[in-house]
Amino acid sequence: MSETAPPIVRFAGVRKSYDGKTLVVKDLDLDIARGEFLTLLGPSGSGKTTTLMMLAGFETPTAGRIELSGRDITGLPPYQRGIGVVFQNYALFPHMTVGENVAYPLRVRGLGAAQIADSVVAALATVKLEGLADRRPAQLSGGQQQRVALARALVFEPELILLDEPLGALDKQLRERMQIELKALHDRLGVTMVYVTHDQSEALTMSDRVAVFADGRIQQLATPFDIYERPANAFVAGFIGESNRFDGRVVNRTGDRLVVEIPGGHTVLAAADGLAAHASRVVLSVRPERVSLDPAACDNRLKLPLESVVYLGDSSRLVLALPGGGDFMVKTGHSPIPAGLVRGQEIAVGWNGQDCRAFEAAG
Repeated sequence: MSETAPPIVRFAGVRKSYDGKTLVVKDLDLDIARGEFLTLLGPSGSGKTTTLMMLAGFETPTAGRIELSGRDITGLPPYQRGIGVVFQNYALFPHMTVGENVAYPLRVRGLGAAQIADSVVAALATVKLEGLADRRPAQLSGGQQQRVALARALVFEPELILLDEPLGALDKQLRERMQIELKALHDRLGVTMVYVTHDQSEALTMSDRVAVFADGRIQQLATPFDIYERPANAFVAGFIGESNRFDGRVVNRTGDRLVVEIPGGHTVLAAADGLAAHASRVVLSVRPERVSLDPAACDNRLKLPLESVVYLGDSSRLVLALPGGGDFMVKTGHSPIPAGLVRGQEIAVGWNGQDCRAFEAAG
């Protein structure tokens, strides 16, 4: 993707209200690059699904403009936009065969029978469903139904495909496998995909970029790496992955390096990337996997009482108690947990200042 190429999709000043009072999408400006896999991620009610439905044409913006390949599509009905859509419940016709379901977008476009037949065969081959054209949706597994819905969205060769939580109904193991297959399909075809989910692992696994939504606005738009490693604010840090969060007061600042007093009278070092110079009350965030049980070489060192040990197979977590209340987690990966730990025992932990992000406290 060229950074100078015009975007395939542009939202310009888009707003959406259902009742004329409350905005569920607020002044959205967003460019989507041709060929990218963009995920709209956020909790329920954040505005991500409404944004996708406005792009599909199933919802009309209250204000603003939506463009597709430079063409204003704000007022166009869905069938005139030429966009493929895959819904969460797949929306397959139960009385039709797989082949008939996939052929449906071509039939409504008036294509000839021979061309439809060839296109259906090619679309089913793309999603690895050769030989299943005569089955009904009810005879397929959930993963196979999801592929049929994807084939139906691909069959008329749209320049843009929208996916509304299409893996939400699948079990964990199948969902993870389908994430890999869907991303591989995107890479192979080069089609632009916009994907809505509330699942962080899906967003991090599949996306070229992630737009994190909250309260009708994009809180951060960046690569999965930057979203996780360099969150723009406390909401993103808390929503993406696991994060230990605790309040503090800035007592010294040198460039982007802070000394912060936390409850209990302790001081710790933290990174202040993007923090306003006047900020004094902050929220600190450090990932559990960045906390060490061997703190000798760490910038920040504390002793905290043990609450519990949780074994999770691929990792273990120690849950410790913070001064002033709240939990502090340590994720050990495959490192051994010290034997004989008991509740209330003080555990020495440490982490480096560069792994501790400081964000301005709300209010």
